[in-house]
Amino acid sequence: MERCDLHADPIEQFRRWWDRARAALDEPNAMVLATADATGRPTARHVLLKGLDERGFVWFTNYESAKARDLDVNPRAALVFPWFPIRLQVVVSGVVTKIDAAESDAYFATRDRASQLGAWASPQSSPIPDRAWLEARVAGVEARFAGSTVPRPPYWGGYRLAPDRFEFWHNQPSRLHDRFCYERIPSGWTIERLAP
Repeated sequence: MERCDLHADPIEQFRRWWDRARAALDEPNAMVLATADATGRPTARHVLLKGLDERGFVWFTNYESAKARDLDVNPRAALVFPWFPIRLQVVVSGVVTKIDAAESDAYFATRDRASQLGAWASPQSSPIPDRAWLEARVAGVEARFAGSTVPRPPYWGGYRLAPDRFEFWHNQPSRLHDRFCYERIPSGWTIERLAP
């Protein structure tokens, strides 16, 4: 892969690889979200990409979860798209903000009912006594919303990472991989090749 093969806009370059991943992989929107708490202790977990536009990358979660607590004190994060079966990886980093309530409401309305109920039932990242406790919470939420639309919980919604750095990695023989880094500058983006 050469510099001339890359689009000048990293979002457009991501979309090109995203199209390849969607054509080849079962769950190309699975991404690793890496955050750090106030002490700098890092944590990483998989979440699902649910939106992408010129503003950035969107996912949804419980605003009281461990990742949300990290983002409350340290709003910088990284996303990793490990598309190894097609020999590609993209790493994106930037500043994370909550999306507006209307956008969160719109997405929540598209979720299947069981997932909506689960958002109400699960105190995400908090210790719970056992599976039976969680199942009892789900049953209680089902009864509460029986015969009605399930609204979005006030503690659940979306985040958007506004990218300021991308790394596009393409696997090559002898571990001499192609790596290109985009960095945001006031006039747009710089692109540099990195050593493998």
